[in-house]
Amino acid sequence: MFQKRFTLSEMSSVVKAILNQYERNRCFAFYAEMGSGKTTIICEICKQLGVTEQTSSPTYSIINEYMTTNGARIFHIDCYRLKGIEDAIQTGVEDIIKSNEAYCFIEWPQQIENILPKDCIRFSLKMISKDEREIAQINFENN
Repeated sequence: MFQKRFTLSEMSSVVKAILNQYERNRCFAFYAEMGSGKTTIICEICKQLGVTEQTSSPTYSIINEYMTTNGARIFHIDCYRLKGIEDAIQTGVEDIIKSNEAYCFIEWPQQIENILPKDCIRFSLKMISKDEREIAQINFENN
């Protein structure tokens, strides 16, 4: 189980530790309050995986797709605006997360919890202070 309290200046090393510990996994879900840093940590993950283009929150587009320098695909999915599973199916979210061919990083996954793969790594991200966060792997038994 992964758990770490860190400052924003330490985020790079935290992301490196996550990628090392879960190198075989492709689906990652981040549960957190608004403004806790979900997008920031996912953008750092993309950078460390080799994305050189500008990354940002897909709040309105729902899905952003990036390519790494070695040609791997990464999907950044924001489920905040989805109204449920039907929206996830219609927007292609379900197909992407179940394909297991690309990295998928998901914000607001509680909207689609019932369709997340069993091997999806789930993290809670909490704001401790303006500059400090805590990230911890969480398990869901209902999957």
